[in-house]
This record gives sequence, C-alpha cells and structure tokens, in this order.
Amino acid sequence: MVDLYWLPLGAGGHFVRFNGRVYEAIVALLARRPRLALYHAALIVDGIAIEVGPARGAGDGAVGARWAGRWRIFRYEIRRGGTIADIAEAVDSPRRLNGDGARVLALLPQVPRPVWGRDELHAGEMWNSNSVIAWLLARAGVDVAAIHPPAGGRAPGWDAGLVVAGRS
Repeated sequence: MVDLYWLPLGAGGHFVRFNGRVYEAIVALLARRPRLALYHAALIVDGIAIEVGPARGAGDGAVGARWAGRWRIFRYEIRRGGTIADIAEAVDSPRRLNGDGARVLALLPQVPRPVWGRDELHAGEMWNSNSVIAWLLARAGVDVAAIHPPAGGRAPGWDAGLVVAGRS
C-alpha cells in the first residue's frame, strides 16, 4: 500500500514557509503568472513513513552547495520510519496509489543524492524532497502521469525526479 501526502511547504515552521513564499513570488514574477501554493510530498508505504528533511545525523546530501554539507545545518536526509510530523496539515491527502510498496522501499538505497536546491543532474529544475518522492514512485512503476499537487498549487522539483528516473 502506497499513500502520497501533499504537505504545504513550511508546514510547522516559519523559516521554510517564508523562504518558499519569497521563492514562489520571484518565480511567478519571472514567469508572469500568479503565485501558487507550494507543496512538499511524503509517503506512507506499507505503514512506513518516507519523507525528506533536514538531517538529524550525518545526512544523505548537501543543501545549497556541496561544500556547505560540512555542517549539519546544510544537510538533508531521506527518513524511513517514524511519522510525518505535519501530516495533520496535509491537503487533498492521502492519495492511495497503485504501486508495490515493497518495491518502493527496496529502491530507497538507490535514490540519487545530489545537492538539494541545485540542478546537478541536468534535469531542468532543482533537486529536492519532491524529486526524491517522484523518483521513487516512477522507478517503482507507479503511474506518475496521473499524480498532480492539489489544485492551485505546484511541487517544485517533482519533474526533476521524473526526468532522472527516466534515465535509469
């Protein structure tokens, strides 16, 4: 069983929410379109939470720049287990997906770990938590074409995960 959750970017924290709003305001201005709500994807697979966030320990990848990953504050990790902290704030969730949960879990060690917020993999947009979730689902054979963030919102990085998964 694979359930997808869409969490408002920065749910539970003012720093990420503020930076996300600034980022979206700039992107919307440059694209000459209205601002949209930003979402962060997370999964519950066979009862196991999968989410990407700030590193609590050694971490899986650097944030912003590879050299910055020397400090824990600039590292992210792919969390497996526990709970999704802000699940109560999820929008239009959970979305039950047709997918093999065991396959999704087996792919976790293979997830690419480029610098978060950069396009090191030349996918056309930055790599982030949405990229990880999109990559996992696409590589597990889930029909990702039918997955979209809630109405009036977008999930930056999602397409990067799909592009990179398609190369593998």
